[in-house]
Amino acid sequence: MKNNNKFLSCAGLAILWFFSVCSNASNQVQSIRIWPSPDNTRVVFDLQAAPQYKSFSLENPDRLVIDLSNIGGGNALPQLDGDSQLIKAIRSSGDDNSMRIVLDLASKVTPTVFALTPTAPYGHRLVIDLPDSQRKEARPPVSIRAARDIIIAIDAGHGGEDPGSIGPSGTYEKNLTLPIANILAELINKEPGMRAVMVRTGDYFIHVNRRTEVARGQQADLLVSIHADAFTSPQPKGASVWVLSLRRATTEVGRMLEQTERHSELLGGVAEIIRDSANERYLAQTVLDLSMNHSMVTAYQAANQVLAELGKMTSLHQAKPQAASLGVLKSPDIPSILVEVGFISNPKEEKQLRSASHQTRLAQSLHRALKRHFELAPPADSLFAQQRSREHKVQAGESLSLLAQRYDVSVDALRNHNRLANDSIRIGQVLRIP
Repeated sequence: MKNNNKFLSCAGLAILWFFSVCSNASNQVQSIRIWPSPDNTRVVFDLQAAPQYKSFSLENPDRLVIDLSNIGGGNALPQLDGDSQLIKAIRSSGDDNSMRIVLDLASKVTPTVFALTPTAPYGHRLVIDLPDSQRKEARPPVSIRAARDIIIAIDAGHGGEDPGSIGPSGTYEKNLTLPIANILAELINKEPGMRAVMVRTGDYFIHVNRRTEVARGQQADLLVSIHADAFTSPQPKGASVWVLSLRRATTEVGRMLEQTERHSELLGGVAEIIRDSANERYLAQTVLDLSMNHSMVTAYQAANQVLAELGKMTSLHQAKPQAASLGVLKSPDIPSILVEVGFISNPKEEKQLRSASHQTRLAQSLHRALKRHFELAPPADSLFAQQRSREHKVQAGESLSLLAQRYDVSVDALRNHNRLANDSIRIGQVLRIP
């Protein structure tokens, strides 16, 4: 009896081992997706289970080699979805339990390889990020000049491998934010004295840190990140605007002070004075603190203008700006706001957000709000500030026609520029001169 039990025990272990081997070797590469962006290419291998892998680079020619273990399905790869100038070819070899994947590269890069756990709509993934240093910073930063344009960096949330939230009917957040951002950029670029810079121009992934770096590289006066909210239930609805929390801002200032090599980038011309940042750290901190305070005040004021305009055409989830430690808001030296244009998890709002006319109205509201904000508080060296200096306080005995003649403009131009219903003006009224 004991021998029989021993036999059964051994047989049971053998069966468990067999199924364990089969299970481990059942992983497969299901698809390969390539997401090119202006300065990075992301390659995603969709897998049946979590990958077991090793990777290394080779030169002459430049290649990235990935060894996958415990993987079945032979050595054939599925058809590629997408392409990139950085990748010349992707090839593979292997046996019943392993696979070697080789990426033939057009130039030498420093790849980042990592695994991602399932997140709807994707399963297990092996991700390769290939930075393209030759294409980075394709155009130089904007130089500060007299009567310059106000620069708005527009960030369309998510993109590429990151779809964002998903609506009840399957709408991806990334596919809503980009068209709204494009319309807003078009409206801003038609406005004299304003210029838009798009952080993301297509369906590709940009790391949250890179988004603020793009805004900083273009010396943006404001970063506007566009998103669509979501919740676990379909009831919540309405727009909201988020700004940087004081706690997050203070933490980021501390990190910036530790990165002494970035002080010239963060402090601007003042860095020429603060040459020994180790000995004059307190001065650097004072400058960054002042920059942070200005940015947070500016962002809060802009957020209020955005809420006021959005409230005229859609419901508001929060009537006041909300503070949070969101990644895209982390830069204390650039005023930043995150606009949630509605709840994609609400079936009615999801349908609205997919509507081209609703997207246009949202962009128009954002444009009006941003224009109004900078009319009230223009940067000192901007065209808006120059135009604001041409103001006249109406005195006794003055008329619209008299002022038009004095400033060499037409009555119609003066009336339209000040949105006057007629030619009547009152003593003490401040008129802007076109």
